[in-house]
Amino acid sequence: MHKLEAITEQIRKVFDARTSARDLALAQARQLTRACSLAIRAVHRDEVDTMKTHLEEARQLADTLRSSLAQYPDLFYAGYTQDALKEFVEANVTCSLIRNEPLQTPEDLLVDPSTYLNGLAEVVGELRRRTLDILRHGYSQEAERLLGIMDEIYSVLVTMDYPDAITNGLRRQTDLARGIIEKTRGDITFSLRGEHLEKSIGKLIDQLNSDQA
Repeated sequence: MHKLEAITEQIRKVFDARTSARDLALAQARQLTRACSLAIRAVHRDEVDTMKTHLEEARQLADTLRSSLAQYPDLFYAGYTQDALKEFVEANVTCSLIRNEPLQTPEDLLVDPSTYLNGLAEVVGELRRRTLDILRHGYSQEAERLLGIMDEIYSVLVTMDYPDAITNGLRRQTDLARGIIEKTRGDITFSLRGEHLEKSIGKLIDQLNSDQA
């Protein structure tokens, strides 16, 4: 039985180390998610310097998260870790697309393909948010550009017809993206029609004033 005590003591040490690594990873994941959220908020406000600061913070946190879990791949691929890295993808890609900058690859961001694609799917919602902000000031070609990007993202996601165990639930995210895109397309169409109507009314008023002169 003395041997059993030694065995269980060794197991306890392993569990203590794994628990410490898990607790640290949870804290880092929360910090990473927050930094990503702040970066997205900054890009919507056109606060470029603030955006860059938070993106750099997010990259450092993502690097730290990966290194701290290097010995624990099962913890690294746990939901909370990959969810935080998905937010990392969403923040970087959203900021790049809104600012019309080159799109990062999974290799650039050091994330798995499934994490990258799920983050890409969530970018659609942020592009809709940006589009609605633009449409509040009237129709513009920038809204059309963003809609085109949203369509392109969906056209890629819909081809990823693999089991959820491989894509980590991408199919559901793709379905959500499709609904968001259709709503956005309707909003842009409505805004464009309103602008055409406003111009037509303006021309009519000018014509009436001209006839009365």
